[in-house]
Amino acid sequence: MRILLTGATGFIGRAVAQALEQRGHVVVRAQRSAGPPGPAVVQADYAQVPSRDWWLPRLAGIDAAVNAVGILREQGGQTFHALHAEAPGELFRACAAAGVGTVVQVSALGADEGARSGYHLSKKAADDVLRALPLRGAIVQPSLVYGPGGSSATLFNKLAVAPLLPFPQGGRMLVQPVHIDDVVQGIVRLLESPPRGIETLAFAGPRPMALRDYLGDLREALGESRRQWILPMPAPLFRLGAAVAGHLPGSMLDAETADMLLAGNATDDNGLAGLLPQAPRPPREFIRPEAGEAARREAVLDLWLPVLRIALALMWIWTAIVSFGIYPVRDSYELLARVGLHGMPATLALYGSAVLDLLLGVLTLAAPAPWRRRVWLAQFALVAGYTALITLFLPEYWLHPYGPISKNLPILATILLLWGLEPRRA
Repeated sequence: MRILLTGATGFIGRAVAQALEQRGHVVVRAQRSAGPPGPAVVQADYAQVPSRDWWLPRLAGIDAAVNAVGILREQGGQTFHALHAEAPGELFRACAAAGVGTVVQVSALGADEGARSGYHLSKKAADDVLRALPLRGAIVQPSLVYGPGGSSATLFNKLAVAPLLPFPQGGRMLVQPVHIDDVVQGIVRLLESPPRGIETLAFAGPRPMALRDYLGDLREALGESRRQWILPMPAPLFRLGAAVAGHLPGSMLDAETADMLLAGNATDDNGLAGLLPQAPRPPREFIRPEAGEAARREAVLDLWLPVLRIALALMWIWTAIVSFGIYPVRDSYELLARVGLHGMPATLALYGSAVLDLLLGVLTLAAPAPWRRRVWLAQFALVAGYTALITLFLPEYWLHPYGPISKNLPILATILLLWGLEPRRA
């Protein structure tokens, strides 16, 4: 078949495209970026809501369509209403008008009459459009989808390796995670043997389970043998923390996703089981044994790198505050005098370095991504410079029992680690 696939660069879309091509189908990728030129790529920006008439000529020769566009959080011009509701609705209407044989919509578990979140309500709006059209196919509603490279896997691996987690209900809300391979296998089956009308099918794992048990299974698969402590946390406090986190770059959590997590994500009617020749994979088998250690290391880095950045930022900011007067200024001038600075040069050095420390602390937390490598290099140069000057003029500080200078060595290593892990851009 010749199959149009929207969201082809996303987590689920990429996996669907690979599976379809392995089975000999031709995949026409509809994606926001232009991609390599050719007949198998359609540039379509869902945020601009391509109309039914725009789609019609591009559906010529298409046998089936899969809509795998989805965002967990709104940002910029990417809204739930445009990407989840309006744009898919226009595509589905065009498919009906063009005579496309089969349509599969990747929706979400919870996009039903009980939906409350903007995410689920927008998915349901597109689902309702598809149900009303004379088409064959399915609305698949996955639970939490786990797989390498997926945002869900990244989040839950990170939670799994944490030694202590405060969670509402003590982490007892029900989830039913499903592996990406099973989701893709079910979608391929629906495309190759479509229902007569439009069926709605939940795609979930083998059984509902408490979130804390899901994390326990992942923890075991990642090779973490120590016990994880999960403490009950008041739901309002969790929502407040999520709302604050929602303003941080790269965060998957905000007030709405917190509510979705609190509501649970499980089903009594799993349609995936009837499509697969085997039972859906249980969470304890989500991670291959040979991949466990690499996944654990990645999760540990994901968990602790933000903590490391915050600690480094607080060090710079507290150093600045202390230099502005908490530490006796006379003692600071005496130290500077031993380095050869007196009068106005000493004053400029004292307060200038304090301002620089404060600036580096703020930039550690808030520098835009293109600046961060330079921020780390500036910090490395400054700490190395301080260390060299003290070694030259105040060498006795290397022998101090509290190690005020030797502590610079792990700080320099930390800065190099943060610098090395920044994405390299052309």
